[in-house]
Amino acid sequence: MDMATALRDLGVTGDVLTQGEKDQLDRDGFLPLVGILTPEEVSGLNKRMAELTAAEGDRAGLEVHQENGTDRLADLVNKDPRFEVCFSHPRVLAAMQHVLGEFRLSSLNSRAALPGQGHQGLHADFGHPVEPGAYEVCNSIWLLDDFTPENGATRVVPGSHRRGTMPGDEMANPGDEHPEQIQLTGKAGTVVVFNSHLWHGGTLNRTDRPRRAMHSYFALRHLPQQLDQQVYLRVETYKRLSPAQRFILDVSGTS
Repeated sequence: MDMATALRDLGVTGDVLTQGEKDQLDRDGFLPLVGILTPEEVSGLNKRMAELTAAEGDRAGLEVHQENGTDRLADLVNKDPRFEVCFSHPRVLAAMQHVLGEFRLSSLNSRAALPGQGHQGLHADFGHPVEPGAYEVCNSIWLLDDFTPENGATRVVPGSHRRGTMPGDEMANPGDEHPEQIQLTGKAGTVVVFNSHLWHGGTLNRTDRPRRAMHSYFALRHLPQQLDQQVYLRVETYKRLSPAQRFILDVSGTS
């Protein structure tokens, strides 16, 4: 199995993304893909995550990261077959290929910003700036609620992935608003692919309900995974995955 074969087997063809969509991703650093999930899929994912959050309690998210003011889950690859769409959908994978070329899943997690919580400083998901075009990581936000200005929709600074700097290099306090920032609002079922070198961060949830999302995060194949899929992958998960899905997780040699 190689990258081209895996992507072909998962339905990634040359026309999965338009040239305009690729141009937007290059220019702005993010691309909303509307209607990736049906309302029924969104409801099923939210139900399953509520069950997992209740079952895992204080240990929820511990495999990767816990954050005050949020409900987090990690290692979703192993926790229900319905999460497979997050590393198998052809339009999302086509966007990852456009940004990264050869890539693998780094982690699949969820984050729900709780009422009155969720604000983050602007940051990039990589430790240092890179040259434009030499990108190492790319993320996707799977909207499981409508993202609104009121409920903590993610903010981004369009084009900042091409600046060659980090937020702390230009801002006295990356927690402050940036004059060029916008919020990624959209309907549940949308997936926003964003170059992870783009400056971004959660905003304050000013509603009385959690704002829920999943993140499938991808990186170049030589980089360490945020969650080592070889270490964590369960036998029953491996058996249900296709060879192409195993390649995307980089667990082809696991048994």
